Order: sequence, then structure tokens, then C-alpha cells
Amino acid sequence: MRNIRLWDWRPLLDAYGQLQSIRLYYEFEDVDVDRYSINDEYRQVMLSVRELDFARISESAQNWINQHFQYTHGEGLCMSPVNEVTAEGLPEFFIKDIPPRSSVDLQITRPEIYFGEKTTYPVFVRTKLKEFDYPTGDTNAMTTYRADRGLAINSLIRRLMFSWELGTYKILFTGNFTGESRVLLHRQIQDRVRRLAPFLLFDRDPYIVIGDQGRLFWIQDAYTDTDRYPYSEPYPSRNEPRFNYLRNSVKIVTDAYLGDVSFYIADPGDPLIQVYSRIFPGMFHPLEDLPDSLRRHIRYPVDFFDVQRDLFRRYHMTDPTVFYNQEDAWEVPNEIYRGNEQLMESYYIVMSLPEADHEEFILLVPFTPRNKNNMIAWLAARSDGDAYGKLVLYQFPKQKLTYGPMQIEARIDQNPEISQLITLWSQKGSRVIRGNLLVIPIAGSVLYVEPLYLQAEKSEIPELTRVVVVYGSEVALGETLDEALQHAILGGAGQPVPPAPPRASPSQVSQPATQPSAQANLLAQALEHYQAAQQYLREGNWAAYGEEQKKLGDILHQLAGQPQRPQ
Repeated sequence: MRNIRLWDWRPLLDAYGQLQSIRLYYEFEDVDVDRYSINDEYRQVMLSVRELDFARISESAQNWINQHFQYTHGEGLCMSPVNEVTAEGLPEFFIKDIPPRSSVDLQITRPEIYFGEKTTYPVFVRTKLKEFDYPTGDTNAMTTYRADRGLAINSLIRRLMFSWELGTYKILFTGNFTGESRVLLHRQIQDRVRRLAPFLLFDRDPYIVIGDQGRLFWIQDAYTDTDRYPYSEPYPSRNEPRFNYLRNSVKIVTDAYLGDVSFYIADPGDPLIQVYSRIFPGMFHPLEDLPDSLRRHIRYPVDFFDVQRDLFRRYHMTDPTVFYNQEDAWEVPNEIYRGNEQLMESYYIVMSLPEADHEEFILLVPFTPRNKNNMIAWLAARSDGDAYGKLVLYQFPKQKLTYGPMQIEARIDQNPEISQLITLWSQKGSRVIRGNLLVIPIAGSVLYVEPLYLQAEKSEIPELTRVVVVYGSEVALGETLDEALQHAILGGAGQPVPPAPPRASPSQVSQPATQPSAQANLLAQALEHYQAAQQYLREGNWAAYGEEQKKLGDILHQLAGQPQRPQ
């Protein structure tokens, strides 16, 4: 419950861009989801790198010297917890600003991003010119690249070679080079790893990690594949098939400052990576060699999981007749985002799996029967520790209805309070954004959470204003997750206790005033029920939690001198 994700990555990316770009030439390319131990607590966070986009610099400053000698790197990142919001509906930051400032026990000591997702052009470092580091009020802080990486450009022959390679004669005539000058090439990390290992298939989403001593690293998944595996169905089945064998065999780590690239074998049982490892000795390292600070952040990749998800929709059927007739085929459900119906994305979440005794970082997707909207199962991929790579399938009883995502979306639309509020907001020059619908298995049941964002037409900053929670037969709306949970959980067992009215005079009280000793006894009972309710809340035992809340409410009514609520 402490890690329920309230922020959808798309509105959060807009919020980061408006709140933390600082200057026009900085841009956040993507938002990554990860988990960290923060102040000794396991927390799910979202983070994004602040990269430099030279195309956003004013036209008067867009010249060859600025691009290749001075505007060389981005600066730091933003990090925010998935479940915290400010009073204005904006993300609460763990790390923000330039240079990065942290409010938790994570520090960034090397924030420069020389190698990233938007670093598409070569730069010259350790020259006579200082490099732009970050803005400081009316002036700019300057720096010099301190590492010995890159290719030396300290002779006429090398200048000629690089002039030919980079297609510019200016390298020959500039007077900014010294004997220590170097050129950093292929700084875009996807391009960099493809040039090093063109025989691998690469994941689309590299993500940033804060490693030891506050350094930044990119982690990217890579796959071995072939289209010649016998008796295996090609994927995708339609159009032109690309492969019929796929293994997530490699984890790639790229230093954001140095550009060093390391390949680690994540699946030593894969015969293809064994062959590549023998062809290129010393290129691939055992996963055990990956530093612990980075190994704790490897995650099951979405691209790989989605392939398994798509195939498992049919191949979960083990009866030949049922499989032949496709009687029990499943589908990935749809959800509503920005008013449009779209395929539900697989998503990362921190939760306790059924019968597990601790939280863990998993990748999850629900399933519905073909041509139906009720939920039939969910599939999860585990990412933490020794459980990494294991898949868990949970199937719901077929004789009992479990609401699917589109049925929940319909119930939300049919709720008068929510529909009226959305209509009212949409008429005042604002736009309501419905975020990801999260399907959260918990305590033998399912909890559904959908955040609502409000974005003014003249503003690009979405604000998280409401949270919708659906639990059992209850659809609840709250300004916070806690408020929505209270309404949803207690909705079937009596409404939450209203605020106590002003104290009445003795003549107005319908029953005798509580004596001091009896009042102390009731207060002690109320404390016991409150503590028990909090324990059940942490355990996810909603029935017991609701019962304790009822008892607590009855005692509070007695203390307030009001009749008890009807049972």
C-alpha cells in the first residue's frame, strides 16, 4: 500500500519538463520506474535524466564551436516517489534542481551526462575552451572533462582523419586543440551498443541508475534471437516474422560520464550467448561481476515480457482439443487514457505476491477472456534477488465474476459523483486526464486505482487532483489515496465517521454525559481498535480492517454523545 503508483509516466514527464527543465535547452526524454532503499525503506520511484538538446538553444548561439566544444553534456536527473503529491497536486521530489539536490540518503556526485539518449553528435573535450556545465543565475558554471576517454586529436594526421570522418574542414583550422584534446564519438547509447554488438537485439528502453559513489549508469537489456529454431512459432505471427527464439541473455551497463560499456551474461544457459562469448573472448562477463549497487536495479524487461504475454494468451491451454478450438484464449485488456480506449500496458509495481512475506518489484499484466471484459488471470515477472526471472500466473475462479479493467472503467464512468466532476472540470477551460488503471492483487482480492489529473488549456503542468479506488462493490473518489481507500473499504460497512459536531449543552444531549472514568476506558478501547486497524491495513486484511474501523467509529460516537450507527 505504501508504494501504490499514483503518477502515470506521461503526465509526470510533462510535469518534469515544466518544473525542472530550468533552461530551454534541457529536456527530459523519458521517465523510468525503479526501486531504491531510501532512508532504510524499500521505495518505488520514478526518475528522468536532464539531457541537453542543442536544437533548443537560441538560433544566434547555434554555431559549430558552441555545439562541439561548449554545449557538451546534460546535467543530473529528477527523482520522485510514485505515491507522494504536494498540496498543489505536483510531484514531491527526492532529487531535483541544478546541480542536483537530494532530500534523501541518495547523492549524485558525477551528474554530467556525456553519454545518453539525446547525445547524437560528437564533442571535443580537454580543449582551450571551457565547457558549459550548468546555469547559475545570470552566469554559467564552466567545467573541463576530467577523464582520459575518447580518441586523441593531437596531430595533423589525426585532424585530417577526423575531418574526413565527421565531414567538416573546420577541424583543420581551429586553434582550440591542445596536446590533451580528445573527441568523444557515438555518444548516443543505443547507437553505441549496436556498433559494439550488432549481432544482438536490443531493448527499446534503457534506464538510468544511481550507482556507487553517486555515479550515473545506463542499464539496457539485450537479446539473442534466431528465426531457425525448429518446431517453434514465429513472432510476430502476422506480417514478416522476425524470430522464433528469444532469450534475455545480456545486461549492458554504460557509464554516463565515461562512456565505458560492459556486457554481462544474464542467461548462461542460452547456447547462443555461449557461442558469442567464445567468439569474442573477454567481451562478456558473468552477472556476478556486476557491482551490487547496480545489480539491485536489474529488472525484467517490458519488451521481453510482452512477447511472452502475447504468446501465453494461447499457449496457456494445455488440452489439445481446447487449444485446437481456441476455446479458452485470453486477451490483454484495454483501458482509457485521455478519453481514448487503448491497449493496457504492462507495468512495474511494488507489492507482495500471494503467500509472500515481503514486498518485491514485479512487472504485471492482467488477462481477460477473448471477447469478454471480466478478468480471468494476471501474469507477473519477478525482478528482485534470487527470484529474478521467475514468472507467476494467478488464475481467478471461472464461476465467480472478477471485474476486468474496462468493466472498472465503465463503473467509474457510471458513478454520478465522478462523472459530474469530470464534466464540470472539462467545461472550465481544463482537460481531465485519466491515468493508468492499476490492477493490484491484494489479500485474495483485487484493488483498482486510477489517478485523475487536471491540466489547464494554457498550462502544460498536469496536477494530480483526485484518486479513484474501486474495491469490491465500492467506487470511491478522494483527494488523496488514503481518503479514497477509506471510502472504498468502509463503503460496504458504513460510511466513514463524520467530523464531530460542536459540543452540545447538557440539556441537548440525548443520553447521559460520559463520566471521566468511563471516558478514559472508551479512549483506551478506541486506541486499541485504531492500532489493530493499522496493523490489518499493513497486512492488507481489508475485512478485519473494516471491522476495527466500525468499532472505532462506534466508540467515537459514544464519546461525542451521539447515538451509535445502525449495524
